[in-house]
Amino acid sequence: MIKSIELVDFLSHSDTKLELDDSTTVFVGHNGAGKSSIIDAITFALFGKHTRKNNKSLIRRGANQGFAKIEFSANGKNYQALRKIDSKGALTAQFSEDTDGKLKTIAEGERKQFDESMTAEIEKTLGIEFEKLKIASIVQQGELSSIIKAKPKEFKELVNAIIGIDKLDIALGSMRTVQKEFRNHIQKKLGFDDTQIQLLKSKVTAYELEFKNAKPRLEELVIDKKEIEENISNLEKEIQINTSIESLLKELDSRKNELISYAKDVIKSIQREVSEKEQTVKECKPCFVISKNKEELKSEINKTQENLVTIETQISDLEKKQARYEEKEELAAKLELKDGKCPVCDSNVDHLNPDFQKEHIENEIEEIDKKIVELENEREVLSEKSENLSNDLEESKEAATILKTHKITKESQLEDMIAEIKIKTKQIQKIPITVNSGQLVEAGTLDSHAKSLYENITALEKSTKGFNQEEFLEMKESLHDSRSKLSQIDQEYGEISGNIKKINAELEKLGTTLDDLKHVQGYVGELEEIQDAVYNRDGPVGKSLRSWSLEIISEKASEYLEKLNTKIQRISLSEKTRDVNIACYSRNTTLELESLSGGEQVSIALALRLGMAHLLGASNLNFMILDEPTTHLDSERRKSLVNVLSQLTNMKENNSSMQFIIITHDDEIFEDSSVENIYKFEASQNGTLVSAL
Repeated sequence: MIKSIELVDFLSHSDTKLELDDSTTVFVGHNGAGKSSIIDAITFALFGKHTRKNNKSLIRRGANQGFAKIEFSANGKNYQALRKIDSKGALTAQFSEDTDGKLKTIAEGERKQFDESMTAEIEKTLGIEFEKLKIASIVQQGELSSIIKAKPKEFKELVNAIIGIDKLDIALGSMRTVQKEFRNHIQKKLGFDDTQIQLLKSKVTAYELEFKNAKPRLEELVIDKKEIEENISNLEKEIQINTSIESLLKELDSRKNELISYAKDVIKSIQREVSEKEQTVKECKPCFVISKNKEELKSEINKTQENLVTIETQISDLEKKQARYEEKEELAAKLELKDGKCPVCDSNVDHLNPDFQKEHIENEIEEIDKKIVELENEREVLSEKSENLSNDLEESKEAATILKTHKITKESQLEDMIAEIKIKTKQIQKIPITVNSGQLVEAGTLDSHAKSLYENITALEKSTKGFNQEEFLEMKESLHDSRSKLSQIDQEYGEISGNIKKINAELEKLGTTLDDLKHVQGYVGELEEIQDAVYNRDGPVGKSLRSWSLEIISEKASEYLEKLNTKIQRISLSEKTRDVNIACYSRNTTLELESLSGGEQVSIALALRLGMAHLLGASNLNFMILDEPTTHLDSERRKSLVNVLSQLTNMKENNSSMQFIIITHDDEIFEDSSVENIYKFEASQNGTLVSAL
């Protein structure tokens, strides 16, 4: 029984503590008020499990840490389970026994590597694990009536989960592992296991047939070997005679290759020399003409520069003279006669001095402009001429540098070089760069060394005349093939002889192995019989367990129904083939589930849930949570549910009490019931507020 629930900064609860007794407690409130958080608090405190995304999401928004603490009684003792979570996700947990208000720590944390597990200790204390507690004691929203609406096959799987048939699956897996490991052991020891007996028998048959066919083949190999050995002896004699000629042929090929390689190197060398001298001629020939004019160009450049200086001086003088006339032009404008009188003294004057006449001055300025333009044009021509002469002088210097680089001082040196180029070109034209064995005569004319090589080749050709290289090679190839065949015969003979010995050994070994595997086959057969009989979920043991569990559930559910005000007196659960069926009885009359009222169906659903809880051993904690049990129920079934729960609450006197925690948003349905403990949950800015009604 759960005695109290305390939540601090846990989900929507900032500071909530609930005291519970062994009767029915109802939590009412709107959706989001924090009612269902109580389920997460209970499962988290006891088993570290919850329905949220992660552990951090359990902390109330804005808080650094939170915790859930559950005080409960089981087996006549009081306990406390506390789990804390901080904002970094770090968990602390403590499971303690409460003796007269003093806490004695039983387990802390989940350090399973050190064989420390608070969850394991709680499971041991309650006698049930989390997954089974969920089935037995926590009825989620919409699941109350689902148990009687489930398909027969689904109901069977539910029963399997309750009684732990999955453990049989695990045990079956373990047995198969034992069987597999046993076979692996036999495989390692004998090389085979009991599944390969037929294979071994086939091997024995194959070995016997191989042994039968081996002896005739050995006799054939002896005859073939004698013939090939005689052929090899004859070939070796003939090849020995022609060995010296073969060595001369190799030397002949070597000398031909040597002459060809030498000729190619000489030709390439001559070609490089010719190419270099042709380039020298090409670069130096025009340089003599260009370099001869160097001094003349220098003189002409100096003369041109002097003329440019003279013109610059003349232009400067004219520009100064022009400036003076422009000054006089301004004065003449002021001294211009008006009515035949002097503008200075006002006396009568026939004419002014020409130097003070505006018209005369303008004419002079115009003449000066013409001369300046002529001189500037002449200057431009001379500047261009000077630039061209400078360029010619640079070309002359470059030509002299080229001649110096090639060490050419006279034109006759170039003439000698041209004559040499013609001679060497004619020489290499006789022999192409791709010299081959058909051009050895021409190659022998290159120089004395080439001639010596060619004479050596001629002598070797005379010595090997009449020798047929292809026939000799065919003879050697025939010898090689004969030796290969002889080697193959020897190898095959050895292999067959060795195989005969191996066959005898293998037949003996296989005989012993087959005898051993027959014993192994008998043992494995017994294991498989045990697997089918004991560990198969649909075997005799599995069926017996289900039959027993269905009987217990039926008996316990019927006990609860007897105490409820319904016409149903008995429930019977039975397994047929692969299904589990529910049958209801009123005295000797069978009742169809579909024909029952909403209240009767709710009573059956609750009775079955309580029967399952009893089977699972949930009585150690002896509580049941119904989360929104009225969901999808009409008004009649809601009233029936309240009536059934009220009756169950009043069963304390009969030592059949079950603690109920009901979570619902229908706060009005328990107003006229016998349920006394009702808590109202309300959402606020400071967290969930809980008040007793």
